[in-house]
Amino acid sequence: MGLCVRSSRLIGSHRIWLAVATVAVLIGCNPRTITFPSPPAQEAAATPKSVSATATVEDGFAQARLEMVHLYIEGAGIQNEDVLRAMRTVPRHEFVPAEYLDQAYDNHPLPIGYGQTISQPFVVGWMTELLEPKPGEKVLEIGTGSGYQAAILAELGFLEVYSIEIVPELAANATVRLKSLGYQDVQVRQGDGYYGWPEAAPFDAIIVTAAPDHLPAPLAEQLADGGRLVIPIGPPGYYQSLWQFVKEDGELKAYDMGGVSFVPFTGRGAEAAPAKTPP
Repeated sequence: MGLCVRSSRLIGSHRIWLAVATVAVLIGCNPRTITFPSPPAQEAAATPKSVSATATVEDGFAQARLEMVHLYIEGAGIQNEDVLRAMRTVPRHEFVPAEYLDQAYDNHPLPIGYGQTISQPFVVGWMTELLEPKPGEKVLEIGTGSGYQAAILAELGFLEVYSIEIVPELAANATVRLKSLGYQDVQVRQGDGYYGWPEAAPFDAIIVTAAPDHLPAPLAEQLADGGRLVIPIGPPGYYQSLWQFVKEDGELKAYDMGGVSFVPFTGRGAEAAPAKTPP
């Protein structure tokens, strides 16, 4: 449930640079409007109007999705082919409110109600790549929102996906939406994500889509050895840093990936725990 990425410092095999034009889009996050083509006259005559209009809109969404990935995901340096495939496949327009359908494939976040957002597509791709997902792994997402990030993880086709959402209405809606779109195996729980999902732990990867001001200790404890944890950390209402933690021999190695801006991490766990920023 994040907002706009401010910078990106990728590690390992990831690209450190972004194309100048793409960076301008990411920083500004200015919305654009997608205009879907009208059906050709001959098709309209041969096909019932409602069917023709629906097919045209769906074709428009599919084309817009491919353009989104080409320009803002792959074009910004995301290289993981599984992640790119998932983002070309998952219909983001199914995860946004009806009033924002014309912006579903723009590279900026959108409101989903209850003070939450669906994250910027680039951020979703970036964080998913930073998880370094591998076949057969178990992944925990904190902050289900509308369910888009969980759908991307499930679409990879080789992960066991768990997701926690603190807002009851969002958790209920996401559960129905994911199942209706065929993501039957995603397990969604309503609750305070600060405490993780201890009975399903350990997790090979954990992704957090809201920003606490410190790393939640229960999540660090529930990360398997060799596991990766991707989380924005920083004060609410301003830029935070996106961190990738890697657990090796029981110790966490921390990598600062760059500036981002996310909605605050809410719940009693985050409010009660003392703040402790990464080294």
